Amino acid sequence: MKIIVTGGAGFIGSAVIRHLINKTDAEVVNVDKLTYAANLDSLAMVADNPRYRFEQLDICDAEAMEKLFAEVQPTHVMHLAAESHVDRSISGSRAFIETNILGTYNMLEAARGHWMSLEGDAKDAFRFHHISTDEVYGSLGDEGLFHETTAYDPSSPYSSSKAASDHLVMAWHRTYGLPVVLSNCSNNYGPYQFPEKLIPLMILNAKDGKDLPVYGDGSNIRDWLHVDDHANALVMVLTKGQLGEKYNVGGRNERTNLQVVHTICDAVDAHVNDGKSRRDQITYVTDRPGHDQRYAIDATKLEDELGWKAEFNFDTGIAQTIDWYLNNEDWWGPLRAKVYDGKRLGLVDKK
Repeated sequence: MKIIVTGGAGFIGSAVIRHLINKTDAEVVNVDKLTYAANLDSLAMVADNPRYRFEQLDICDAEAMEKLFAEVQPTHVMHLAAESHVDRSISGSRAFIETNILGTYNMLEAARGHWMSLEGDAKDAFRFHHISTDEVYGSLGDEGLFHETTAYDPSSPYSSSKAASDHLVMAWHRTYGLPVVLSNCSNNYGPYQFPEKLIPLMILNAKDGKDLPVYGDGSNIRDWLHVDDHANALVMVLTKGQLGEKYNVGGRNERTNLQVVHTICDAVDAHVNDGKSRRDQITYVTDRPGHDQRYAIDATKLEDELGWKAEFNFDTGIAQTIDWYLNNEDWWGPLRAKVYDGKRLGLVDKK
């Protein structure tokens, strides 16, 4: 396999590339614009591997994508490049529309042109895997799960842009026959996640004695999926998934946001062992606009049809993640100092 991975310097993308280099014999071309959330240090352990190379390119540049496909001649594409932080989408939606919708369109067209140029077995083997989110489904009530057939009902500029990209991918399959597979995942966590996200933000703020801002009353529920389990699932979907099908990827680990924060506080307390309770740092802040109440994924299709199984439960995964952040300041320290210092994002300008 020769795989183009877009967004490979991001959190999930870098986990996918580490998995591909360490556990398969695939050649990988990492295509990333290197926005604020990208970090090539997350790929330091594979950077010198002869099966890996990096190209700093923007998926919104259609000509660059066409040239890339012509030069690389990929057998597979894993499209992860996206603006992905809900709070940032509230206060700056344009980048989400441009990257997530127009960028996906450019990738589909470049892939279609390349696929149409292939013949025989090479054409039959080509796959385009679009990686998306469960946020496209909107919010669940107290009961039920998201299924692959759940109607789309996005709430934020971010989830709306991802929903649009999902529809484009399926349209390119139905209209042009492009061989695609699609996956929608629950909330990811684990090492190398940019510290604007809930879990790394809370770990580092707890460690540094800063406020731990919890939206509303902390009752919003998410289904947590370890990024390494997700990377394994994505490669399975890419190589074994049925064309034109979508697969939900979830960890079966529902927790309220407050439960997650309490777990982090207690773990940091035990690590620092200074007699203080990090729970005292929790502050309740005005809820995020359009904040979905509950997400929960039914991953039965992925488990039964492709044989995927998560290796981490939330207890083992969060313990590993907390340990990693507490012991890897050389990775996150420069980001906290120069890129994102932990201040709240996503406030709506009322003017």
